Amino acid sequence: MIQLARLPRLVATDLDGTVVRSDESVSPRTMAALKRLAASGVILVGATGRGPRLLDLCRNDVPSADFLVMAQGAFVFECRYDDTVVELADRSVDGRILHEALRLIEAEVGPLRAIAEPADPDRALTGDPMPDWPWTAVRLETAPRDVAFTGPMVKGYFVSDSFTGPELLVAAQDVVDPGLVTVTESGVGMLEVCPVGVTKAAGIQVVLDKFGIDWSDVLVFGDATNDLSMIKAAGHSVAMPNGHPWVQAAASEIAPAGNNDDGVAQYVEELLELL
Repeated sequence: MIQLARLPRLVATDLDGTVVRSDESVSPRTMAALKRLAASGVILVGATGRGPRLLDLCRNDVPSADFLVMAQGAFVFECRYDDTVVELADRSVDGRILHEALRLIEAEVGPLRAIAEPADPDRALTGDPMPDWPWTAVRLETAPRDVAFTGPMVKGYFVSDSFTGPELLVAAQDVVDPGLVTVTESGVGMLEVCPVGVTKAAGIQVVLDKFGIDWSDVLVFGDATNDLSMIKAAGHSVAMPNGHPWVQAAASEIAPAGNNDDGVAQYVEELLELL
């Protein structure tokens, strides 16, 4: 039995590892549950680390979402009415700042592989060779770092052959000034280095401000450490049983099943019985 006693005004859900299954699909059951939730009048937000180049993929995964918070919170899109998408927030960071953060982290942990994601959609993601890159829909190019890390950037991706993503996150937090960049990781072994102040909670705040909604009226679902900001801010939060221990410890409760077994759908279906 779920521990939430009433419908929230806004529900935000992570995508990968939360509603997206291991085969990169979203089940019909989850699609239907989220559609019913949005139809009930609850504002539905998809919150993801995916960059804006994957906007169409996100819309396909959560077509009922009124808003999409992307790139760890740097971009916010309104998708509420028709096929028109309105950009509400767009944050970037100078590539030289990411390069400096990379230098500091490598001085602490040793060599990393690094990719820069330019804000210009006509520029490819560029940097070191990345053989295990998980997002095949996004094109990569290899280039020297002083070329790759130039101009406005969405974020940087840093990978270690010796440290896990969470371990790299802890090490980076020890040596990188939070006034320089924000560091996080999304459960795929990569440190993501974002503009200052960019978090999923900050992105959701854009939507809350638009409607005058307080965090006490928000329910969130998440699984990875990049979800911690919204897990901690929300009035009620649900961690996936397949999620990181830090997320489970911070959440109000654990979902009845994992992302491969419609855990979010099961929770939402029970929540809708409160109507």
